[in-house]
Amino acid sequence: MSADVINKAFLATEEDFLALVRKQWLNDPHMASVGSCCLVGIVCSGMLYIANAGDSRVVLGRLDKTYKEVKAVPLSSEHNASVESVREELRSLHPTDPQIVVLKHTVWRVKGIIQISRSIGDAYLKSAEFNRDPLLPKFRVPEPFDKPILSAEPETLVQKLDPEDQFLIFASDGLWEHLSSQEAVDIVNTCPRNGIARKLVKAALRVASKKREMRYSDLKKIDRGVRRHFHDDITVIVLFLDFHLISQSYWQGPLVSIRGGVGVSGHGIC
Repeated sequence: MSADVINKAFLATEEDFLALVRKQWLNDPHMASVGSCCLVGIVCSGMLYIANAGDSRVVLGRLDKTYKEVKAVPLSSEHNASVESVREELRSLHPTDPQIVVLKHTVWRVKGIIQISRSIGDAYLKSAEFNRDPLLPKFRVPEPFDKPILSAEPETLVQKLDPEDQFLIFASDGLWEHLSSQEAVDIVNTCPRNGIARKLVKAALRVASKKREMRYSDLKKIDRGVRRHFHDDITVIVLFLDFHLISQSYWQGPLVSIRGGVGVSGHGIC
């Protein structure tokens, strides 16, 4: 296990998906506009590996023994054009393109289209071969380009886990639009473990409904397609850490793998 192995896995996934888009191009050109953020966490031999492409976020809940509080420690950075450093990165990668980031209706977007700068998929912004008919005009970039506009390469972090590390919260940006990292950590730290991911989703939806000056019960009645106008999709996984188990160099128990997707919430114990 290494950061390089995870990086290669991201790029292999990207290559396989673009190959699928290429294969289905004439029958289903819409696939060229399909993409996803990707956030991965791996615990192996007492080490934590994080890899992120997009604007999801992972937060560590760490016990501060001095103040006897569990503090939020962000372990990833969002690849979103609203972040100044991301805009600077895009401009340095595309120095001859003055339209690489555009402020559109008070929101910074890559090429005036999308907010994220890294993703799996979004083939129409990765290769010029998909930037044409029969793809819908709204997804096409007016200027030709000779290198990918978005990247699938993740930003990685590797660190040793400590006894003070209590849990990890993996979530899509839909959660973080309504809850701060510390607010999410406080909820996980003070509530029963069972159903904790669902509780985080509910807390975010309550904030979203309050922002819209409506009741939570009324928000839940809105159809999923229309709900997108009220809040983004939310995926949450909470992983509780047992330092005694994860610090062992050899683990005899079963391997645990948890996958989250749109509309899915889950929690696990490692």
